[in-house]
Amino acid sequence: MRLRLSRSVVVVSLLALSACGSDTESEGTQRPSVVVSTPILGSLVTEIVGDSADVTVLMPNGVDPHGWEASPKEIEALSSADVVVINGLHLEESLEEAIDAARGDGVRVFEAADHVDVIVGVDEDEHSEDESGDVHSEDESDHGHADGDPHIWTDAAAMADVALALGDEFAEAGIDVGDRASVVYERLLTLDNDLRKLVDEVDASERKLVTGHESLAYLAARYEFELVGAVIPGLSSESEVSAGELAELKDLIEAESVGVIFSEAGTPDQVVEAIADETGVDVVELDTHLLPEDGTYDTFMTELVSAIVSALSS
Repeated sequence: MRLRLSRSVVVVSLLALSACGSDTESEGTQRPSVVVSTPILGSLVTEIVGDSADVTVLMPNGVDPHGWEASPKEIEALSSADVVVINGLHLEESLEEAIDAARGDGVRVFEAADHVDVIVGVDEDEHSEDESGDVHSEDESDHGHADGDPHIWTDAAAMADVALALGDEFAEAGIDVGDRASVVYERLLTLDNDLRKLVDEVDASERKLVTGHESLAYLAARYEFELVGAVIPGLSSESEVSAGELAELKDLIEAESVGVIFSEAGTPDQVVEAIADETGVDVVELDTHLLPEDGTYDTFMTELVSAIVSALSS
């Protein structure tokens, strides 16, 4: 009996120790959760946090954010995150209610647009009054972007500022990222300088952009391009275009001697091809939302600017 009792005690003790070990190991391997809305932001976040947190990116690579709809599972991921990182300025339209709910529950929400100089998409002289005196934008279908242009990721210097701010956010959230945010910041400033040199290969008089929708304002402002017009004259690819606006765009293309239309995800191919046929310009498709194979923002921006420079130089 004594022998059996001793063995039982040993077995129970070992089981107890094993259970304690499992709990300790589980707690030791559980990392903070960071949920990011877009792949481009996700590439920077992943680099900054390293192995200090688990990163989940909601939008598939290459998808047009303006037309993307979040699934219930993706919405649920927000509520359990330690930090949520979004672009802001209503780019994540289908997530806004879930983001507000998560914020209300105490989840930290970082908006990249809060850390850049936002470009407002509609000028004051582009408003008109009806007989009642109400002011209307010429682009009322612009899906809630009256607060500003959300396409901040096409300016490498702006994204450098975002990277630095992310480092502060993670530190406040108790996620130790070391000096990685500062390293990314410095590298993006170098990238910005390299992109400027690349653009210098194009004569200033030839730096004219006609785009799929109004998505390259930050790129144009930073790297000294002129925005002539857009096939869809709005900040969202979901905006509508009238026959009159298309006719005006054709006139601008001819008057400005534009040689290329830069199409992108969400731009109606038939409309672009029709304009190109009538004006005799080329069409070049840009990957404004698609990370390259190496998954880095640096390569994304280099390829984006290189494609524009190449098209305008040919």
